[in-house]
Amino acid sequence: MSNSVSGITRIDSAPGVPAAVGPYVQATSAGGFVFTTGQIPAAPGQSTGTFEDDVHATLRNLEAVLHAAGSDLDHILKVNTYLSSPDQLAPYNEAYERFFADRRPARTTVCVGLWGVSLEIECVAVVRTEAER
Repeated sequence: MSNSVSGITRIDSAPGVPAAVGPYVQATSAGGFVFTTGQIPAAPGQSTGTFEDDVHATLRNLEAVLHAAGSDLDHILKVNTYLSSPDQLAPYNEAYERFFADRRPARTTVCVGLWGVSLEIECVAVVRTEAER
């Protein structure tokens, strides 16, 4: 579901993505750009299996939010990733590289304390043009 005011579109909930756990939307778009909220692998406290499974689930959630906002993985400009442990960096890089292949965007990755999830990923992307849809 989305709503639009003064050229700003807010994506309240993208199909197939866990609902926001606070007073925020899953993405906003304006001026041809999409700004996503940090996506997680599942509901807080629930693991999807291995850390690699968590990475893929999180990236799929991000992809679904981008689609709801009129964008996609090919149009990502910047990714910000938050890992819960420095030991996750190598396996994250492996899964991330396979997922993005040759379309890798700019990226920042930091290790922070998270609330019951292994990672969180947000991004900035460009909205697809009418011809690309």
